Amino acid sequence: MKTFKLKLIYPKWQKLKGQTTFNLPPHGPVAFAATLPEWVDVTFTDENVEAIDFEEECDGVALSMMLSTQVKRGWEIADEYHKRGKLVMAGGISTMLHAEDMVKHVDCVFLGESEGRMEEVMQDWVNGKLRKFYNYMGNLPPIESVGPCRRDLYKRELYNHKGVQMVDLFHASRGCRFSCYPCAVSYLGGRKFRPRPIDKVVEDMAAIENNRLFIVDNSLAQNKEWEKELFTAIAPLKKKWISHTIEDDPEVLDLAAKAGAWYVYQAVYDTSDYIKERVKRYHDYGIGVEGTILLGLDNQTEDDIKRLIDFLGEIDLDLAEFTVMTPFPHTKGYDDLLRQGRIFDFDWNHYNAGQVVFQPKHMSPERLQELYDYAWKSFYADESQEQKMFRLFCNVALREMEEGTYRPRDRRLANKSFGKDVVRNIKTVNHESIS
Repeated sequence: MKTFKLKLIYPKWQKLKGQTTFNLPPHGPVAFAATLPEWVDVTFTDENVEAIDFEEECDGVALSMMLSTQVKRGWEIADEYHKRGKLVMAGGISTMLHAEDMVKHVDCVFLGESEGRMEEVMQDWVNGKLRKFYNYMGNLPPIESVGPCRRDLYKRELYNHKGVQMVDLFHASRGCRFSCYPCAVSYLGGRKFRPRPIDKVVEDMAAIENNRLFIVDNSLAQNKEWEKELFTAIAPLKKKWISHTIEDDPEVLDLAAKAGAWYVYQAVYDTSDYIKERVKRYHDYGIGVEGTILLGLDNQTEDDIKRLIDFLGEIDLDLAEFTVMTPFPHTKGYDDLLRQGRIFDFDWNHYNAGQVVFQPKHMSPERLQELYDYAWKSFYADESQEQKMFRLFCNVALREMEEGTYRPRDRRLANKSFGKDVVRNIKTVNHESIS
C-alpha cells in the first residue's frame, strides 16, 4: 500500500483574558493518530504552540477539535486547504457537538471513537470514496482496543510554562455513569463507565517518559473497587498525577495518595459543611485541590454567588477555576435554554465558559459577567494564579526528591539558586521568593 501523508492539526483558540496561559500537549489528536493504519504517515501541528505550514506536502488533512471555541478556526483552516485542493476531515468532541455546522465546511465528518474504524475510512479516502459522514456514535469500540497514544508526535520543547514542563494527558477509562446538567458526556459516549484493563493501563502509563500526568477520565469516582485496584497497580510507577474527583472514602484516598495523587479538580457547588470537609479530607492525605466553580445556574441568585465566592476563602483551596454556565449543544442546559428563548449569542467563539451567552434567571447577563470577573479577582487578590500553580509544582518536586525520582527537567527549579531551597522549604517560603 502506498504511503498516505496525513496532516493532523489541532486548531488554536482565544485564551480567556486575565488567566495564566499555558498549553498542555493535547490528548485527542495523539489518541486518534494511534488508530491510523501503518501505511498512513502522520505529522502533527498544535496551532496553539506553532504556526501551521500550509505549504507542507500532504495528501489530506485531519482536524481534531475538543472545544467549541476551536470550531470556527477549524473552518478557516479547512478553507485554506480547500484553496490548495486538499480534502479535509474533522473529528473530536466539538466536531460531534457541532456536526450540523461542521459538515458545511469540511469534506468528511467523523463522529464517535476511532479505534478499529480508521482502516475503512482511510481506504475510502485513497480510493476516492471518502464519505461525508462516518457516524459511529452509540457504537462504541471494545475498551480493550484502546492502546497507547502517539506521543512521539509531540514537540516536547513547546510544552512548558516559564521553564516548567507541562503534564502529559492520560486516560484509564472512558464514559461516565453520571449525567451532570451542563455536561455533554452522556451524549458523546453514553452513560456507561468503561474502564480499561488494569494491566494495559499500567503498561501504557509506565511507557510515558514524563513523570507527571493528568488522568483525564471524566471521573475516577465511578467504581470504588476499580479505583482501589487502579491505585494499587500504578503506585510502583511513582508517577505524580492530577485527576478529576476521587471517591470520598478514607481507604481510596489513602491509596490515591500512595499512588501519586498530586491534586484533584473538585466541584464546589454550595457552601455546605460537606464541601468544606471534602476539601479537608483531600488535604489530610496530602492531595491538593483545585475547586471548579460554576456560576449562573438557575438556582443561584446574586447573593448566592457572592456567598459562594466568600466561602472559597474559608476552605483552603489550592487553586480555583471559575466558569459561567455555558449551554453547549446536545446538553440539557442547551435544550432548556433554547426552548425558553434565553440564548442570545450563537457565536461559537464565545462559548469559552468565560462569556455569558444566555439570559440568567435572577440577574442580567452583564451582572453575571461582572460576578464572574469579580470571582477571579477576589480569589487571586493576595496571591496570583501563577504563584499558586508554581507552589503546587514545588510541592510535587519536593515529593519527587524525597522518593528519589526528581529529575531537573524544570529549568525554573533546576537552574536558579533558590530552586532546591524553595522545594525543600515550600511550606515556609513567602510569595515573593517564588514570584
